[in-house]
Amino acid sequence: MSLLQAAPDQIAVAARRVMARCDELARVSATTDGIERVHLSPEHARVNRLAAEWMRELGMRTWQDAAGNQVGRIDPVGAGAGGVGGGAGGAEHPALLLGSHLDTVRDAGRFDGIVGVLMALEIVRLLRVPAAGGWAVPLPFALEVIAFSDEEGTRFGKALLGSSAVAGTWDDAWWDLADADGTTLRQAFLEFGLDPGRIGEAARRPDEVVAYLEAHIEQGPELDRADEPLAVVSSIASARRFRLVVEGEARHAGGTPYDVRRDALLGASEAALAVERICAAEHHIIGTVGQFEAFPGAVNVIPGEVQLSLDLRGEFDGERDRVWRGLTAELDEIMGRRGLRWRAHEVHAAAAVFCAPLLQDVIRTGIAATLPPRAEAPPVIFSRAGHDGMALGALTDVGMLFLRNPDGISHHPDEAVATGDVAHGIRALAESVLHLASEPR
Repeated sequence: MSLLQAAPDQIAVAARRVMARCDELARVSATTDGIERVHLSPEHARVNRLAAEWMRELGMRTWQDAAGNQVGRIDPVGAGAGGVGGGAGGAEHPALLLGSHLDTVRDAGRFDGIVGVLMALEIVRLLRVPAAGGWAVPLPFALEVIAFSDEEGTRFGKALLGSSAVAGTWDDAWWDLADADGTTLRQAFLEFGLDPGRIGEAARRPDEVVAYLEAHIEQGPELDRADEPLAVVSSIASARRFRLVVEGEARHAGGTPYDVRRDALLGASEAALAVERICAAEHHIIGTVGQFEAFPGAVNVIPGEVQLSLDLRGEFDGERDRVWRGLTAELDEIMGRRGLRWRAHEVHAAAAVFCAPLLQDVIRTGIAATLPPRAEAPPVIFSRAGHDGMALGALTDVGMLFLRNPDGISHHPDEAVATGDVAHGIRALAESVLHLASEPR
């Protein structure tokens, strides 16, 4: 059942505005031959100012929080001055959080994260348009749009910094993280104009938040292969990341016969192939070796050490950990057979976050109200990629909507989304907000 009063042409205009603003934000980059916006950079400051300007156009009260996230808030009609947060009684209303992130990986596409922030702004625009006789559905909660500051972790190697601060799970050990130039996170905060001692002010209390909803392009091909524009997200994959070191013996390439070689590169290569073989045989487990470096790195020296990364993801924590145990047993066998040693250092761990059943229901209803009538329910898929919702899950219920991404490519200049699918997504997310507002509380 549709609750939204907006006409189709309003939705189409909103989608075109999202696409145009994605192009505008893509021009804010540290490089001239691609897109790169990292945490606490001049580019971060510029996109925050742009987002704040667009928020104020909608009558939202705006601020940059203590973690560098850009926030806009609007309260229910009749709360505070003209319905805008900051007036008398504005703080009494918990907020439904909508958003995503504006930072990027290096050589990024223009939609990952960004489209979710811009769609959230269009939701606010649509729900503030008076319908005949009043508002479409009076909202019992405030709406906040959050542009998170560091979902990707590109600069300091630690993802979800901005959303972790909002969730109240900040770890003071992160202050000593350093970027490639040796600048620590603490120093970068100060240079950006933020006070590390006030980081706790970014945290929200559970009673201040209704839920968190995020729209995001799918970072895979499932929707494209199924010819579906939208999907309900059931969960965000659990993840563990390791830095693996394989140790052998560096010796002269010409003078060392094969029967005495302890070649760390060959052992590490076999380990990387084992990751592919074992994970490919598992349901919903993905393992990736993304970094691989041999030492001493001379053309005429047998590698004595190799450092490689392992990114391991799964729909369920238990399955992911079982596969890791299987991989360790396989690496023991490989290295023992080759006379090598190996060790692992875990650098990241995140439990799977399951989207709340109620939020899955309202998003499913929103999609059904948006697309032509159909016999089957909208698709439900789990996200193999991480999102800010992983951090927000420690604070509140999380729901996600996926948009089709042609060919499924992401974190790459070729990532894409169709304007028509953005229009469907805007309407579906707006319908979801209204259906959530109509739920008994």
